[in-house]
Amino acid sequence: MMVLGIETSCDECAVAILEDGRRILSSVVASQIEDHRPYSGVVPEIASRRHGELIQPVFSRAMDEAGLTIRDIHGVAVTGRPGLLGALLVGLTFGKALAYSRGLPFVAVDHVRAHLHAPHIEHRIPYPYLGLLVSGGHTLITRVDGFDDITVLGTTIDDACGEAFDKVAKHYGFGYPGGVAVDRLARRGDDGAFSFPDPSLHKGEHRFDVSYSGLKTAVTSQLDKFRNPGFPATAENIAASFEKAAVNILLRRLFRAVEETGLTRVVAGGGVAANTRLRATLMERTDLEVIFPSPELCTDNGAMIAALGCELLRRGITSPWTENAQARVPGFKRSYP
Repeated sequence: MMVLGIETSCDECAVAILEDGRRILSSVVASQIEDHRPYSGVVPEIASRRHGELIQPVFSRAMDEAGLTIRDIHGVAVTGRPGLLGALLVGLTFGKALAYSRGLPFVAVDHVRAHLHAPHIEHRIPYPYLGLLVSGGHTLITRVDGFDDITVLGTTIDDACGEAFDKVAKHYGFGYPGGVAVDRLARRGDDGAFSFPDPSLHKGEHRFDVSYSGLKTAVTSQLDKFRNPGFPATAENIAASFEKAAVNILLRRLFRAVEETGLTRVVAGGGVAANTRLRATLMERTDLEVIFPSPELCTDNGAMIAALGCELLRRGITSPWTENAQARVPGFKRSYP
């Protein structure tokens, strides 16, 4: 089955074509980094307008790189939620129009579930496992019993992990995108320069949840309070110490989930899953089977949309032509084992 995947939830306009949900025939991503760099963050109005300009040429390039025509496509999958509404509507409208005009099955895909499914493109992964999604907008620790059977064990009670990276980078002028800038600076810094706090969410129903607002405030507004004697407050040291604290907050909860569920397979996805420290620290756990997607499949891309879309379409699951974009994530079960 040849499935076309379209992703326009934020600031990447992406189209990919996958065969049988695993073989990538083409994957084209048009980034808007330079458009948003002057603002050190994504401007929704600019993002949606740029998607409108980019979607047709990105689609055409993806078809050319795959060496296919629209007659070779068996179904169309498009990100329908969550994301910036204006941006989502560009891809959703394009995908629906394309599918309707050619009489193809169409399915709207959940962006978050697609990130969790992305590692399946490159790896054959048996269920169940613990799924870790870390991105600019979402932080989730989940139990995954099937591509459509996902239970949230822990999430953020305030800021997402990736958002904290972006806000710290913006505050100190580290560069844009913030996660990449922090990662780069941290490699040259001393992570012992600052001892930033870890909020104590460790009891009852919140024992797998994370919080990043306190860490963000400590780094941006209370820096001297947490600086260790003898260490200068350089950009590299701030980045390294912040990154260490951010990753440790996440992994302490994840490892608690490992202990309580007995699941020793961990599958990660999302933009922050490309972070050097997160990948290295998780891989140190030799008692765990840890699976990451390639860095290009961590960030937003059309391949993950096509892959999950293929699973849905194989089961005859399609979306109505009245399907509309949604800004938020509905439909996840929450459990406190």
